[in-house]
Amino acid sequence: MEAANPAGFGNRFLAFVLDFIIIFLVTGIISHLLYGVFYDGENYYLTDTLGMFYTMLLPILWSGYTLGRRMAGNRIVRMDGKKVGIGTMILIVIVAAIAYTLTLGLGLIVSAFMVGVREDKRAIHDFIARTYVTTNPPTNY
Repeated sequence: MEAANPAGFGNRFLAFVLDFIIIFLVTGIISHLLYGVFYDGENYYLTDTLGMFYTMLLPILWSGYTLGRRMAGNRIVRMDGKKVGIGTMILIVIVAAIAYTLTLGLGLIVSAFMVGVREDKRAIHDFIARTYVTTNPPTNY
């Protein structure tokens, strides 16, 4: 199966920025309620943990969307057309993060170029998880 209406770099980057802002604001408010400060630089594990769960679980529950992806108009889809599951999201979020860290960020830069120049707009983590990002809405979920 080929990638149908793949989302380009600008669209994917917009979704990333929107999700970052959402995670930042929500965890900042929670941090303020728990510790009395919006961010103090010491309790970053709250942002990391909530951000990871948000990024991994929301696409499973919401047909490949996060709030940022929904606003930007893209979602994660498996290449075989099935819904993304926990295994797929672990590959995208955790395994890809490890790969990008081990390459000292070079893999992330290569992925950005891949999304920008490839016809199917797939990045390294999309190949790892056998997914792509589409602008098509879900059908029959």
